[in-house]
Parts: sequence; C-alpha cells; structure tokens
Amino acid sequence: MDKRIFIIGRDNVPERLSLKAGQSIFWTLVALPGVSAELSLEVDIEGEGCEVDIAGLYLCKDSENLSLNMNVRHNAPGSVSRQVFKGILDGKAKVNFDGLIYVRKDSQRTKAAQQSKTILLSSEAVISTRPQLEIYADDVECSHGAASGFLNTDELFYMRSRGIPEDQARRMQMTSFLSTVLQRLPQSLQEEITDCL
Repeated sequence: MDKRIFIIGRDNVPERLSLKAGQSIFWTLVALPGVSAELSLEVDIEGEGCEVDIAGLYLCKDSENLSLNMNVRHNAPGSVSRQVFKGILDGKAKVNFDGLIYVRKDSQRTKAAQQSKTILLSSEAVISTRPQLEIYADDVECSHGAASGFLNTDELFYMRSRGIPEDQARRMQMTSFLSTVLQRLPQSLQEEITDCL
C-alpha cells in the first residue's frame, strides 16, 4: 500500500496516478493557513481489486485562494475509491472543490464515494463545491455529497452552559469536525493543525 501525507505548498503532489490490479493508495492532503494553491489529481484505476482512499483537510484564515480538482476514474471492475475532504474557512478565504467519480461501462462491482464538507467562520469566506458522478455501469455502489455551514450554535450554547469558555468550545467543535481526517495524521501534525484553530 502506498501510504503518504502531502502538505500542499511544501510537498510535490503527483498530478496523475495509474493503478494496476491489486494496488492501493492511502493518501492524506493537508493545506495549512497561509497557503494559496491549485491542486489537480487524476487517478486512473486500470485493474481489479484496487483501493483508493484519499482524504483532505484545509484551513484557510485570511485571503487564501485554494483550488482542489479531484478526478478518480474506474476503468476496470471490482475496485473501491473513497474521498473525504473537510475544511474550515475564515476571513475572505476562497476554496473551490471540483470532484469527479467516473465509472466506465465495463467497470461493474465498483464502490465509490466522495464527500466534501466545509465550515465557514466568516460571512465573507466562500466555498464552491461541485461533486460529480459519471456512471456508465449498472452494478455499482456510488455516492457523493457536499455540505457547508457555520458552527452549530446549539452545541456551542450547550458547552458554554457547562462552563466551557467560548473560545475553547469553538475549538472543540472544529477539532471534532476535522477528526476523521486528523486521525490519519501523526501527532505532531495534528497538534500543528489544532493550534491553528
């Protein structure tokens, strides 16, 4: 299994990847505050039994402009792909997420999912999300979804009523929101990210 963590703006992320039968990747992409970048990744699944697991996390606090373009093509039957992207935007940050899951006609028994979720901390922050499915096979399990919104005020009220200071309660909410991606990272990077919240 190819297991890697990429820090966007620090590391070179491959733009194209082709997987042969039985190969798998477990990649995590991280964009820390202060990074404006455009990242395009195309993954071609060319053999059976492949597994693609890509997660992303982005924190944009000021006027960053981040563009993420993900294209996963299932060109062979019997493979799995999962994508989860989570982000928090503040200030005048702008993020564009454009994702495509493509399933070719003969790629039966494909399982694919793509999810993009963002929390907005500012009314001037902008998220544009476009998840897409293009499926030409019948025997598949595919899903996609996107959601954006603000921190949950009821949760915040509940924590504050239990004596948790507002700043700490907000940080706890944001950490919980990012947890599915955070848990894939080493402790030192988790701490660097939570210190930015």
